[in-house]
Amino acid sequence: MKSDSTGPEHSPSPAPGDTAPHPAEAGLWEQFLARGNLAEALRRVEQNAGAPGIDGMSTKELRPWLKDHWPEIRSQLDAGTYRPQPVRRVMIPKPSGGLRKLGVPAAVDRLICQALSQVLTPIFDPQFHPHSFGYRPRRSQHHAVERARQFINDDAVWCADFDLESFFDRVQHDALMARIARRVHDKQVLRLIRRYLEAGVMADGLVHASEEGTPQGSPLSPLLSNVMLDDLDWELERRGHRFVRYADDVRVYVASERAGQRVMGSIAQYVERRLKLKVSRQKSAVDLAKKRRLLGFRFYGRDREVKVRIDPSARKRAKDRLRQLTSRRWGVSMEQRIHEINRYTVGWTNYYALADTPSVFEGLDTWLRRRLRQVRWKEWKRPKTKRRNLIALGIPARDATEWSYSRKGYWRVSGSPILTRALPNAYWAKQGLKGFADPYRRFRDATRTAGCGPARPVVWEAPG
Repeated sequence: MKSDSTGPEHSPSPAPGDTAPHPAEAGLWEQFLARGNLAEALRRVEQNAGAPGIDGMSTKELRPWLKDHWPEIRSQLDAGTYRPQPVRRVMIPKPSGGLRKLGVPAAVDRLICQALSQVLTPIFDPQFHPHSFGYRPRRSQHHAVERARQFINDDAVWCADFDLESFFDRVQHDALMARIARRVHDKQVLRLIRRYLEAGVMADGLVHASEEGTPQGSPLSPLLSNVMLDDLDWELERRGHRFVRYADDVRVYVASERAGQRVMGSIAQYVERRLKLKVSRQKSAVDLAKKRRLLGFRFYGRDREVKVRIDPSARKRAKDRLRQLTSRRWGVSMEQRIHEINRYTVGWTNYYALADTPSVFEGLDTWLRRRLRQVRWKEWKRPKTKRRNLIALGIPARDATEWSYSRKGYWRVSGSPILTRALPNAYWAKQGLKGFADPYRRFRDATRTAGCGPARPVVWEAPG
């Protein structure tokens, strides 16, 4: 096959009258390497950014690098001689404790995996079970939580909560490839996927072979995880179970504790014997559904009026992050500080706005503004500056003088009537602060206008 002479972002458009095959008619390998597919993959890789792999190349450097090197990479791909680079192993803390292993691919491998994912998703996704919600187009965590709420409303008040131990590290390559080969018959594509699975991991300066597992961090891994667990979904369907799966988080909803115990035993056996995976007996449990956290949410209420609330640990993590962003020791301008706060709070609110608890968002707003008031109070530093600014903000001179020379700590002053009146909600809105409550109300209004369900798919990942 003839190699392109230009990178994916600069490939010429076909001239009028060209007879290039339509993507639906072209072979899978041709679809994978089509100019349009590669250009879209490059756009997504640049948009997602991320840390460099073992080659040290950032996603910003990828586009100019491709101009000189893509013809060689393309030739190696066509010849079947291309070898992916090992992923760089990094460890990140889990919100619930412990460490999660992530693999950071090289930038060019990220591009190739993204391009593969784009052509494989239309083949696999339509066949996935409708109760599988993770890493799928037009599906989100919100949809999974809403489906679980429906099951609980229908009297499935117990759940068997399965934890697949180190799922991404335990997937057997032969078992996964056999499932991919059910729908993919292009040998070049299958060989390339296999090479990515076996590319290895670099940790502490040494390359370790990958005999099993799919590294989290690759654009291809989310799709492969769904391919691997699709058999489980349809087995649960065959047995008549009500369930929700988001990636490796599996919940089966039943009417009684006894039924949950039966499901836990039989499904754990299926997972371990048929899928060659391991169910963590320590983390899996049969419990009342309202007691189990699902994707950062919990359920409450009764009599077919089950509602959604935010898990307390999620609120705690939000406050921990905001403490960092409102630290008095962080020497940045208020404009920069509010910009960073907005980036976090808007994403957090878009995710958790499914909750039926407006008071939580209002309470976080009140707490956040007090944190910002103490930052502003410290910025004013000298008593004379404090007095002048308080008077300019409408505080009587006598009160301004008294508080400017107060020896109370920053937190106490930030909650005082004087500073609350000087720096009210309108002041922070004028500074550009978006907070939690207003985005929450806008999201809920949009949801009600849409009629049902989330107003749009949510792509911000649940923090735990």
